[in-house]
Amino acid sequence: MARGFNRREFLIMGSVASGSVLLKACTSSPEGGSGEGAAGDPIKVGILHSLSGTMAISEKSVVDAEQLAIKEINEAGGVLGRPIEAVIEDGQSDWDVFTEKSKKLIDQDKVAVVFGCWTSASRKAVLPVFESKDHLLFYPVQYEGQECSKNIFYTGAAPNQQIEPSVDWLLEEYKDKPFFLVGSDYVFPRTANTIIKAQLEAKGGTVVGEEYIQLGSTDVTPVVAKIQQALPDGGIIYNSLNGDTNVAFFKQIQGKGMGPDKYPTMSVSIAEEEVKAIGVEYLKDHYAAWNYFQTVDTPESKKFVDAFKAEYGDDRVVNDPMEAAYIMVYLWKQAVEQAGGPDDLEKVRAATIGQEFAAPNGPVKVAPNHHISKTVRIGKIGEDGLFEIVNATDGPVEPIAWNQYVAETKGFACDWSDPAKGEKFKI
Repeated sequence: MARGFNRREFLIMGSVASGSVLLKACTSSPEGGSGEGAAGDPIKVGILHSLSGTMAISEKSVVDAEQLAIKEINEAGGVLGRPIEAVIEDGQSDWDVFTEKSKKLIDQDKVAVVFGCWTSASRKAVLPVFESKDHLLFYPVQYEGQECSKNIFYTGAAPNQQIEPSVDWLLEEYKDKPFFLVGSDYVFPRTANTIIKAQLEAKGGTVVGEEYIQLGSTDVTPVVAKIQQALPDGGIIYNSLNGDTNVAFFKQIQGKGMGPDKYPTMSVSIAEEEVKAIGVEYLKDHYAAWNYFQTVDTPESKKFVDAFKAEYGDDRVVNDPMEAAYIMVYLWKQAVEQAGGPDDLEKVRAATIGQEFAAPNGPVKVAPNHHISKTVRIGKIGEDGLFEIVNATDGPVEPIAWNQYVAETKGFACDWSDPAKGEKFKI
C-alpha cells in the first residue's frame, strides 16, 4: 500500500534531495549556562535515518520523534543554556550511504552526537566509523544483541527484553503449536532466529521452517507457499520482516486464508506506524512484542501522545521505536548537563551510564553495558489499529547484551563503567 507524503514530509524530502537538512532552534535561548561552547551557541547533533527507500515506512516517524524532543528541550531553555541544532541526513535504506553520511556528520558538521539507524545492517555499517573516530551514536531500535560498543548507546530492546519473553508467552498461550520463522535477509532476523531456535529447543518447542526474504522485496509468494506446506493445520508465524516487505506478506497470507485464528503471527518490527501503512484489515488480531505501545496508560505516555499529535496532527500515531528515539535525546541531554558540556565525549559517555528518565514506557535507567532497563509488553492489534496489551512484566527488565542462547557469546558481558575494560570480556 503506497503512502503519500504530508506537507512536512514533502518539504523534508525536497531538502534532502539537495543535501543535508539543518534545523535551527526557532526559540531564543537564555544567556548563561556552562560548557565548552560560548553561552547560547547552538549544539549541533546529527540525525541519520532513512527518509527514502524501503525503510522509510518506519524511519521517517522516528525522525519526527527526535525532532519533537529537540523542540521541547529548546523551548525549555536548551542544554546548559544552549539550543540544539539538528543536521538531518537521509541514509536512503542503503548501508554504504549510512557509512558516508556518518562520516560527514562527524568530520564536516562537527556534531556532538548522532541519533540514528534502524536496521542492524545500518548500525553495523556505521559502527566502525564511530569506533575509529571515538564518537557517539544513540540507537533507538530493538535488535539482536551480541554487541556492546563503548561508542553506542542502545535504547531499544535487547533480546531478553523482547524476543525471549515473546517466545515464552507464545509457548504458554499456544502450547504445542509449531513455529515457522520468517525474516528479512540480514543480521537481525538471522541472529534473532538463532536465539529463537535455541530457546525453543531448550523449552520443548518445535520449528518446522525458516525462510528469509531480501530486504525490500515484495516477492513473498514462495515463502507463503512454504509456510502453508509446513503448517497445513496452522501454527505460529514468528515474523522479523522489516520495511515494505511486510505489506506484501500480510496481504498475501490473508488472501490465502491464513488468518490469525489458525496462523497467529508475532511480529517484532511492526508497530502502530506500520499497522497504519499496511492496513489494519490485514493485521487485526495478530501480535507484536515491544516495550511501548500508544495504549500504555501512564501520565508520561499520555503527555507524549498528546505532544506528538499536537505537533504533527491528530491522525498520527506513536510507537516503540519513536518512544525510544524520543527518550534517548533526553538521556543524552541529561548526560551532557552532568558532564558540564557536549564536547568532552569521554565525560558525556561516562555520565550517560546511570541516567534515569520517567519515560512513556515506564521508568528507564542506562545500564553499564550501554543498554537500558525497559518494561516488556505484548500487544494484540485491534480494529482501531492500536494494540490491546495482553501481557506485560511487572516493571523494567534489566538488559542483557550477550544472549544466553547464543553459544559463542554465552557468558560474555560489557561494563564500560570501568575505563580499564575495553572489549567484550567474560564474566
